[in-house]
Amino acid sequence: MFASHLPRKNMNLDINERQTLIRGLGLIAAISVIIGNVIGTGVFLKARVMTCNVGSPTWVIVAWIAAGLLSLAGALTYAELTAMKPEAGGEYVFLRDTYGKLSSFLYGWMQIFIARPGSQAAAAVAFAIGLNDFLDNKLAATIGTIPLGSTSIEITTLQLVAVMVIVIFTTLNCASVTLTGQIATVLTFVKMALILFVSIGAFVLVSGNFSNFSMLNSGGTCEGVAAAVTVGSPTYTFLGGFAAAMLGALWGYDGWNNLTFVAGEVKDPNRNIPLAIIGSTILVIVLYVIANVAYFYVLDPTTIASVSKNSSVAKVVVSMFFGGNVASIATGAAIAFFTVGLMLSSLGTLHTSLMSGARVPYAMAKDRLFFGTFAKLSINSVPVTSVLLMGVAIILALSGSFDILTDYVVFGSWVFYALVTSSIFLYRRKYPELARPYKAWGYPVVPVIFLIVAGWLLYTTFSNDLPLMTEGLASISAGNVGGLKSIGKTSSFAGSLLILLGLPVFYYFNSKRENLPEGEDQA
Repeated sequence: MFASHLPRKNMNLDINERQTLIRGLGLIAAISVIIGNVIGTGVFLKARVMTCNVGSPTWVIVAWIAAGLLSLAGALTYAELTAMKPEAGGEYVFLRDTYGKLSSFLYGWMQIFIARPGSQAAAAVAFAIGLNDFLDNKLAATIGTIPLGSTSIEITTLQLVAVMVIVIFTTLNCASVTLTGQIATVLTFVKMALILFVSIGAFVLVSGNFSNFSMLNSGGTCEGVAAAVTVGSPTYTFLGGFAAAMLGALWGYDGWNNLTFVAGEVKDPNRNIPLAIIGSTILVIVLYVIANVAYFYVLDPTTIASVSKNSSVAKVVVSMFFGGNVASIATGAAIAFFTVGLMLSSLGTLHTSLMSGARVPYAMAKDRLFFGTFAKLSINSVPVTSVLLMGVAIILALSGSFDILTDYVVFGSWVFYALVTSSIFLYRRKYPELARPYKAWGYPVVPVIFLIVAGWLLYTTFSNDLPLMTEGLASISAGNVGGLKSIGKTSSFAGSLLILLGLPVFYYFNSKRENLPEGEDQA
């Protein structure tokens, strides 16, 4: 009876509030959500840049292990938080409960406009690069340019291909969570098979040499790598170079936290969430180290540093299978298998990133800190409008720059990874009564180590970006709008600016929320 006297808009809200997310993801699907997003393109594309950053195969491997252990330290902490509060939105919820609405809103803003679009665009661009390789460079045609002051952005068919795959997988993610979980599982097995194919083939089908590990990069072209973080440049420092290599490796591991976003859709969350988060991270570390050892077994550091930025070290290794005769049927088939596998791996990353990222605007809208339409669920209990919002990756895909996109994602994400990890201390103090099916191993030492290393990484990234930032500001002050392009290449300064742009938006939504009639703020 009471409901009949409510305004119609509140009746519709009430109906939608009673419709909830469905727990349709089992343990295998949960693992696939993580591995499907973690294993994408980084392990195949970042070895070149990392070799330029540190020069030595040994230090490249150390950077991969260090980044993996850092991710594992975060995963151990996240496992406790997520099992304790298995709700949609994950990190957004943790920040809201401990640091308040402003921090959680800025996190959600960063996910919606930096991390998710950047990750999705990078995966789509990687797919386009793989397809271009498969078609023998027939897609790399320029369609036109977009003027930007004294410079311009070139539009190519590669970028249009990237846009199309984003559209296709955005549509797929509007289906039921069970179907999207099944797609994630299939593509995850493809990713793992591709790493094993390259790694085992390198040791079995190529006459490599472990003496490559005693060599250094000497004269490698290092195409597109910033001089400040390239071995041999006058401004180079080892700590700066190693931090840049870590940033590249962390892109390869990015996604270890993805299950937190869909925690509200995992079956038996108390058991499956910790198992999936910790087990997946350890498995990926092992696979990545094996793959990079295989690269340096086949190729010396200078050769790896000289690989084109539009190709991958893994593809060069595969091209040496069966004697390296690219005209042979066997070698051609191996290259084709790898290229198609890399394309599917990119699509898997795109798919799981769309799937998990859409739950952030959903959680924000449920808290009335975002437009209410993003809190609505479809008949299949999927936040379709939130999925469609993730399609803003289309804009970033037009930039076509893989390495810049990935650096944006890693920097913006790790600012909040550190904040979320620190929330475990507040949870333990403020909410000791909450059930904790899993407690973080090594607490409090492991979370503290994570925070120290994350802080060092962010600080060093700022330091490395400072010369480029200064150059851009000087160019703008001289009346050259093209200086914006230089600033856009600084992941730390540009990323921080994009996050801070969320402040006025937060105050707008928060003021609307506070002006609601009493009781209407409670769903």
